[in-house]
Amino acid sequence: MPSPESIALIPVIREQGLGPLNVEAQRENSNLGNGAVALVEGTTVEATTSGGVPGEFVVAPGADAAKVVLYFHGGGYVMGSPEGHRAFTSRLSQATGARVLSMDYRLAPEHPFPAAVQDGIFAYQALIESGYAPGNVAIAGDSAGGGLTFATLLSIKDRGLPMPSCAVGLSPWTDLTISGPSIMGRADIDPLLTGMAVQWFANQYVTREQAPDPFASPLFGDLTGFPPLLIQVGTLEILYDDSSRFAEAAVKAGVQCTFEPYEGQIHVFQALAPHLPETAQAVASIGAFVKAKMGA
Repeated sequence: MPSPESIALIPVIREQGLGPLNVEAQRENSNLGNGAVALVEGTTVEATTSGGVPGEFVVAPGADAAKVVLYFHGGGYVMGSPEGHRAFTSRLSQATGARVLSMDYRLAPEHPFPAAVQDGIFAYQALIESGYAPGNVAIAGDSAGGGLTFATLLSIKDRGLPMPSCAVGLSPWTDLTISGPSIMGRADIDPLLTGMAVQWFANQYVTREQAPDPFASPLFGDLTGFPPLLIQVGTLEILYDDSSRFAEAAVKAGVQCTFEPYEGQIHVFQALAPHLPETAQAVASIGAFVKAKMGA
């Protein structure tokens, strides 16, 4: 059962919604909460670039300098930023005991597919070339950033590069053809997303012909050879099947995949609702997973 705090949050989320479906409004809306949640005390933030892609190192006290989580923020490939995710990435650094490199990859519609995927592989390759051992690197992301996480793994495989220790997807958007049954099946219970909104975001990033491309929709890729995966998703989401079907495909491909559905939770609750008991549980699970896989 979801916690009382979680149940009380649902009507608030439903009331706020996503706002107008235009690029300017979405980007403005995504920046409204910046600074509203404090970072882990003692966290440092340092601007950097990796492979020519801007980003920032977010480092909680005690993080191991030899270990790093490469993080891709969500926002439908249209909005979002490392700054807007900084409170979450500080908690991620604390939980994993690793530095977090949060990337400011290029956004659509100014930079459509495959710009984000190119930035993802450039950033990862530069990390390895800078001296990080692949076994001490994890890749993670939420929503579109979760899809980008898995697309980056496909790119790593395609280029014959060493895989990271593991990868984490938080409500990953893995199917830009919008074909999951939960798009319609959970439309009445999802307080945040609508099928129309998801399609709008997809249209900014890909053409109809590009949508099935595995580097846009990693659900349709060959997942053999992937490192261990952790996938978390809320049961209220219309994008639930983007997570569940990807987890099933990963297991079918022989990949070690841990699938964690959180009862009564919304899309990317880990970042959107930092004070929920379920969020603390989910972040602790991510930390334990990454710690177990790094250096294993």
